[in-house]
Amino acid sequence: MTTGTDHARIALDPFVTDLDGESAALRAAGPLAAVELPGGVPVWAVTHHAEAKALLTDPRLVKDIDVWGAWQRGQIPADWPLIGLANPGRSMLTVDGTDHRRLRTLVAQALTPRRVERMRERIEKLTQDLLDALPTGEEVVDLKAAFAYPLPMYVVADLMGLDKARLPRLQVLFERFFSTQTPPEQVVATLTELAGIMAETVAAKRAEPGDDLTSALILASEDGDHLTDEEIVSTLQLMVAAGHETTISLIVNAVVNLSAHPDQRALVLSGQADWPAVIEETLRYSTPTSHVLIRFATEDVPVGDQVLPAGDALIVSYGAIGRDENSHGPSAGEFDITRETRNRHISFGHGPHVCPGAALSRLEAGVALPALYARFPALEPAVPASELRNKPVVTQNDLFELPVRLNG
Repeated sequence: MTTGTDHARIALDPFVTDLDGESAALRAAGPLAAVELPGGVPVWAVTHHAEAKALLTDPRLVKDIDVWGAWQRGQIPADWPLIGLANPGRSMLTVDGTDHRRLRTLVAQALTPRRVERMRERIEKLTQDLLDALPTGEEVVDLKAAFAYPLPMYVVADLMGLDKARLPRLQVLFERFFSTQTPPEQVVATLTELAGIMAETVAAKRAEPGDDLTSALILASEDGDHLTDEEIVSTLQLMVAAGHETTISLIVNAVVNLSAHPDQRALVLSGQADWPAVIEETLRYSTPTSHVLIRFATEDVPVGDQVLPAGDALIVSYGAIGRDENSHGPSAGEFDITRETRNRHISFGHGPHVCPGAALSRLEAGVALPALYARFPALEPAVPASELRNKPVVTQNDLFELPVRLNG
């Protein structure tokens, strides 16, 4: 077996100029690819489907940053742009074992299927309001800014009990939180301000609970189990971040894919295929989350004919995993909503690490996309696909904008 010192590292492009090409290079490097994150931080990436499922359930991989050799040696600066993703505070994202099960159980008790389904009417109303506000003429519209962004942001604000007056500021802060280009002097300040807004939200809900997930988490912690304020604040921040970013990208990527594949769009608009098929194939083919940071090996872990060394860091490269031919066959690189394996993807995670908001994201997309195309069936991008640009966010498959002509 070989280790990371035997392989040239693939440096992830901080500007994400060719995500598909980069994902293909990662897959070609094998199931365990030696990678360099922006800022010169060496890690490993799991890039194949079967190996990712195995590692996501392997107890030798933990989220405790103190296991990371580079962190122990002081090689990861506090103002590293991605530090908020590698060390985001105590939540489901950063604990393992009993603590992870405890936090996840409390979140699951608060984010019940009944609560998610109760959001449907609100999502339908928000969708119709946003569609009504779109111009009906021939001008170019940024569909992301006018539709795909505000819908999940308002939904997550309703769900978590956030003051909607804070949403514009939160948009700025989350842009900085995810970006590889955030200036070092803004990194700590951004994390501090985000935590402050979440802490103020928790304090307000503790004083005056409502019918929202934050209040439910507070009440759950008071009913016998124990969520600390730090855990509630970190969980709130995690849910807000994941709850809007994933769904924005899912809606945008579905529109891009259907526009680039008119035969597939014809299938769904004619009723020969359904919208859940579009959603699942988009999640597989253009997964909203390119890479998830970060897990750490407590001991040497064999992966194929390689070894993830003890003390090294691992990221899960969902962008590469979704098009793994070993899982989806030789046509894995094609967008096909009739694909039999479209539901086999792990774009929302796997095992104990499945995203607890997956059902809500699917519900939002399942309402938004058919309503959008029912209103604007001739919708077309206003620029060639080659001109669509990704944001400098290595963790998200996230476009700057999606200019469209609603009437074709």
